[in-house]
Amino acid sequence: MTKTKRRKTEWSNYLFIAPYAIIFIVFIVLLLVISLLLSFTYYDSVNAPRVIGLTNYVTLFTQDTVFMQSALPNTIMYALIVGPGGYALAFLVAWMLAQLPRRFRNVAAIIIYLPSLVGSVLISVVWKAIFSGDSRGYLNYILLEFGVINAPVQWLQDSNVITWVVILVGLWSSMGIGFLAMLSGILNVNAELYEAAYVDGLKSRFQEIIYITIPSIKPQMMFGAVMAIVNAFNISGLGTALTGAVPTPQYAGWLITDHMNDLAFGGGRMEMGYASAISVVLLMIVLVFYFVANHFFGGKEDA
Repeated sequence: MTKTKRRKTEWSNYLFIAPYAIIFIVFIVLLLVISLLLSFTYYDSVNAPRVIGLTNYVTLFTQDTVFMQSALPNTIMYALIVGPGGYALAFLVAWMLAQLPRRFRNVAAIIIYLPSLVGSVLISVVWKAIFSGDSRGYLNYILLEFGVINAPVQWLQDSNVITWVVILVGLWSSMGIGFLAMLSGILNVNAELYEAAYVDGLKSRFQEIIYITIPSIKPQMMFGAVMAIVNAFNISGLGTALTGAVPTPQYAGWLITDHMNDLAFGGGRMEMGYASAISVVLLMIVLVFYFVANHFFGGKEDA
């Protein structure tokens, strides 16, 4: 290939990736940089930002009791349960669907994926009805009928229970794009690999999953892990949607994103600089979890 043709090929490649690169830079990189810069300022979205150095970060970790005692531990607990739990559940469900005939598999995949698209609507309709605090709530009704409880439980008002309800709903709605990626990966594993493995002494479906399926869909597993991490830390409004209160009773189920949105937009406070500092801290936490996931699923490509 001549130098001129090589140059034309390179420019055509750049043109193909340009739309994505422009969108990524404008809506991701630029916004991250702006958020980082605003985190060192006092900014109320009306007056010009005023540089205050590390004051927002010092306040966040030394004076913000809601963040340190509620939002941060609630988010870590939610992410540690819903992240790995939702990830494992997504893989298990994807593997089970892959065993079904195509017609039934497509319908089931749509039904399972649906909650991640209309989660907030179903939360207000279904889950609030299930956990209603009166005797007509589905869960209370069942427990009363079987004599497990003597009086209705206020599931969405008890601060000791709300966080666990939020985690349960989070697991239910965790079947997002990562689930679809794993399902696609499993369906595209070369069938000859399974046949050869059984010839070589593979004895069970469990061994099949461990030695053939998972290694064969490592890129999809990595993508699913990243999406599980991002979704676990990016979720917001679950506690508010369930309890109908802002903030939730005694800040139970109150997550970092809830705290950030409340400071930025709730009650007319418009503390954009402080909320930006919270978003930067959240990004750092997500990156730590990402590197952990990358250690297990990223790996190095075989030479």
